[in-house]
Amino acid sequence: MTETSFLGEVKDAVTPRATLLVLGVIALQLLFIASYVGALHSPTPKDVPFGVVAPQAAAQQAVTRLNQLPGSPLDARTVSDEATARDKILNRDIDGALIINPARTTDTLLVASGGGTVLATTLEKYLTALEASQQRTVRTVDVAPASAADFDGLSSFYVVVGWCVGGYLCASILAISTGARPANPRRAVIRLVVMALVSIVGGLGGAVIVGPILGALPGSVMALWGLGALITFAVGAATLALQGIFGIVGIGLAILLVVIAGNPSAGGAFPLPMLPPFWKAIGPALPPGAGTWVARSIAYFKGNDTTGPLLVLSAWAAAGITITLLAATLRAKRQPQTP
Repeated sequence: MTETSFLGEVKDAVTPRATLLVLGVIALQLLFIASYVGALHSPTPKDVPFGVVAPQAAAQQAVTRLNQLPGSPLDARTVSDEATARDKILNRDIDGALIINPARTTDTLLVASGGGTVLATTLEKYLTALEASQQRTVRTVDVAPASAADFDGLSSFYVVVGWCVGGYLCASILAISTGARPANPRRAVIRLVVMALVSIVGGLGGAVIVGPILGALPGSVMALWGLGALITFAVGAATLALQGIFGIVGIGLAILLVVIAGNPSAGGAFPLPMLPPFWKAIGPALPPGAGTWVARSIAYFKGNDTTGPLLVLSAWAAAGITITLLAATLRAKRQPQTP
């Protein structure tokens, strides 16, 4: 092969479109590194909702002392009694509580490792040190303990990640096999129906694996099935919508939203109060974060405080359906009519 022919083949292969796609891959690679390392390299608790139960004067002193800790790790507030504190933890209003007994030198710390073992351990570390400075000790009680088969409370996060992967991979396969943009609304509807069927099967499979098969998560298999189907469909429909607008580039945008932005901000490895402000802010609005919150609520908190995250997932699904159909309709109108 001559040098001229080789250079010609290289020129034919490296088209402007291919160059842009390669540059996009490099950008996604660097954003992946920046997002994961930025979110997870130095987890620090910040304004963790925390209750204090004690006689009035002692409670106010304790709240002031906790809120003045360096770095503001706790957002302490008084709670009327221990039963109310337990209810607030199970309702996910607070992440822990200190029950002060002035008649003794040992107080009780309530935590919920089901919401994240790392956060529960961190609260125990902070309160043990603070109590020691007051010549007191603390006894820890886990109100919503993580399953013994759920190491560090991560199973909820991992199953949600699996459902998200199923969503955007299925949508991507549909794009690769039949074109990124559906030619007309009828084909868009077919893709959405296929996506719904895949979501039902994948949601059931994930719920059965983490529940009856592995015993990693307690809670209702039916509730987890419904959650898995909603997550898979929401991510898949959103990916179809992005493909309908941007073509094959939409797959990269879906990965940007779900994997690069969504996974490190989901509160999986480190619960939301331990993430930096940016990731803490965006996490609940993205499918991995909303899904992880609901999965933990189903498994460990009696299904409490799930309305908001379920609305977030439903909004992603509804927006995906609407934009997918609208993009297909506009595309069909732009195409020349055949006599």
